[in-house]
Amino acid sequence: MKVKQLTIMLIFLLTLPFFLNYSLPTKTVFAQTSPSLYVGVDVAFESIAATEQLIDNISAYTNLFVIGCYGNYNETRLNIISQYVYDKGLSFIVYTDDPRYPSRQWFENASIDWGNRFLGIYFYDEPGGKQLDQSSYPIVTEADNLSDAATQYVNTLNWWLRSGRHAITSSFPSSTNYELFTSDYSLYWYDYQAGYDTVFAEFALNYDRALNIDLCRGAATVQNKSWGVMITNKYTLWPYMENESELYNDMKLAYENGAKYIIVFDSDVNWTQNVLLKPQQDAMRQFWQYAQTHPRTISPVSERAAYVLPEDYTYGFRSPTQDRIWGLWNSDSPDIPLLKEYSNLTLQISMGVAALFRVFGNNLDIVYPDASRTIESVGYSNVVYWNDSRLISNLTATTSPNGSVVQATQSPEYKQNSSSTFYVIAACVLATFVAVETVLMLKIRRLER
Repeated sequence: MKVKQLTIMLIFLLTLPFFLNYSLPTKTVFAQTSPSLYVGVDVAFESIAATEQLIDNISAYTNLFVIGCYGNYNETRLNIISQYVYDKGLSFIVYTDDPRYPSRQWFENASIDWGNRFLGIYFYDEPGGKQLDQSSYPIVTEADNLSDAATQYVNTLNWWLRSGRHAITSSFPSSTNYELFTSDYSLYWYDYQAGYDTVFAEFALNYDRALNIDLCRGAATVQNKSWGVMITNKYTLWPYMENESELYNDMKLAYENGAKYIIVFDSDVNWTQNVLLKPQQDAMRQFWQYAQTHPRTISPVSERAAYVLPEDYTYGFRSPTQDRIWGLWNSDSPDIPLLKEYSNLTLQISMGVAALFRVFGNNLDIVYPDASRTIESVGYSNVVYWNDSRLISNLTATTSPNGSVVQATQSPEYKQNSSSTFYVIAACVLATFVAVETVLMLKIRRLER
């Protein structure tokens, strides 16, 4: 790159923050009643004694416990721990990936013994992540196109959850409809469509927290579901968990962005012992005290923006060149008709997301088109479509296979509160497209399970 061009670009990037500060309308904060908040720990190791000790340690500053397991479906253990957390005044969720566990009789007893303290079942872990990375029995292994992949994923997962003869809900008492939970790091939108009531967005390794929130919260908002976060292992080796300062900040970030559930995972990678030590427990106590003394004011939908992705075009938002679409196609695969029109589409979308982060910050939701309603009807202050020619014409004007320029098609109406916002967004997109470093922060390595 020539020195003159580089100088101009650097000046533009350096002055962009001032452009943002003075161009954006001032955000109004509306006080509102804080929704219910569940804070707790998810234990996956087997030891009853160690689990009870942990419950003793944390019960004063939590109100939720997730009774996990790893291949050991022992109802005796489950009953002991369920009663223990109940006696401590905590609500609880039970993890399983076997539709035969817990048994129908256990569910019948649970409704009598623990009432509404038993919230529901956390069934099957990371279905979207496993699909995207094609690991640990992915749901879809081949598909004809994007729509076929989405349909297979939603229908198969729903069969496991609700519609199949041996679905986990088939064991629920007829008079009770317990909620279904999962934790994931991708495909949140489709997890909800498949039948989950709540999805926990994972904070793990060096995955971008804000991006996870925007994807999960957006899916939950449009589909009228609940969402939360699962703070899990940062490292693949001891000490596994992030330090106490990082944990506190992650919990606070989730809280201030409206998460209903904030859960900390506790187990080593072999599922044999706890890793949540006193410093992390102290951070949880500190957060609990903060939440009690700082009622949150969550930005309503009317003050948030929505970025609408192409229908069924889903990838991990980790590397725009290495992430595979639905875990099945390369990001430049000629088998996807959309990619015949728009080369480097994944890169363009990633750049668009990075740019909108700069404008809307924590008030950005990332969503897909919804067959049952328009995104505009949800009530967002701004709705930005991936192919909005007024916003990202520089990004979506691409070269077709025969060398001609392909211009983006006109999207549905771009809704905005202020004309100045549009020009700031456009400037941001251009700056971000040049500053490739921004997208590199979205590239992560996932913990293999």
